[in-house]
Amino acid sequence: MVTTTAIGLISGVFTTVSLIPQIVKIIKTKDTKSISLPMYVIYTTGIIGWLIYGFMLNEFALIFSNFFSFAFGLLILILKLIYK
Repeated sequence: MVTTTAIGLISGVFTTVSLIPQIVKIIKTKDTKSISLPMYVIYTTGIIGWLIYGFMLNEFALIFSNFFSFAFGLLILILKLIYK
């Protein structure tokens, strides 16, 4: 039987990994013209909220996936600023 933690981890992995193709594309092309800065600022801020929520609940799946989502979102923001 699949547990709620397993569902949370699997879902978190998929949503977190979804950012990797964008990161790879930015690094390869050094083009961030079509990346929305406000969207990634809002996204990263929201992820911080989910991360805090995960810590408040002591919920591993939320902490794990949102830690990496935050790191990847922050990396995209940094690349956006580097490759204006």
